[in-house]
Amino acid sequence: MILAAGRGERMRPLTDHTPKPLLPVGGKPLIVWHIERLVAAGLRDIVVNHAHLGEQIVAALGDGSRWGAAIGYSAEPPGAWETAGGIRSALGDGPVDGAGALVPNLLSPDGAPFLVVNGDIWCDVDFGDLALAGDADLAQLVLVANPPQHPGGDFRLVEQRVLPREEAAIGQTFTFSGVGVYRPRLFAGTPPCQPSKLAPLLVAAMREGRVGGTLHAGQWHDIGTPERLAALERALSD
Repeated sequence: MILAAGRGERMRPLTDHTPKPLLPVGGKPLIVWHIERLVAAGLRDIVVNHAHLGEQIVAALGDGSRWGAAIGYSAEPPGAWETAGGIRSALGDGPVDGAGALVPNLLSPDGAPFLVVNGDIWCDVDFGDLALAGDADLAQLVLVANPPQHPGGDFRLVEQRVLPREEAAIGQTFTFSGVGVYRPRLFAGTPPCQPSKLAPLLVAAMREGRVGGTLHAGQWHDIGTPERLAALERALSD
């Protein structure tokens, strides 16, 4: 799943008329970099959620066949449902109208783990090399070194296990890259079609020792401002 429903407030005015995942960098939209890397890793069935100017995303990507992918869409209302809410809604069974119609499970119809990547990052993570570390794990997160704009990091990493930053006294802090593998069970208590944050679910799973992690030492860019987008454009040009 590629998360593409955010408004992109910090990217304004660029996102006033273009959804952030469609902003071009290196000659193609940000989201297309993800699609190409997912397909290259053998991950061809892709779900994209959208809200702000979402019709542009659907029009630009279509069914994904031009990249050898099969893309399905999970539409959200203005304001979106945040990360966990968006993922839970793509897992299905949420009402979509007053008649009580149900959303199909676009993301994991067989109950298997699935990969999620933020649509507003650029990275060279090998998506095909990611998997849950243990049978009891609910998540496997890709962490990166703390960037200048986020020096405190998000979580601690100790022997390939991810721990809450504030609750653990050992382990170096790292930043969550926005790339992770999850079991559907992580979202079992999350209501569909409502706003819900991912971090509390992850912290609860960490307290149970059910979150693994890996440190990515390659390229990773958080495209949160026009200045960072321009910096990535320069880096790709070089």
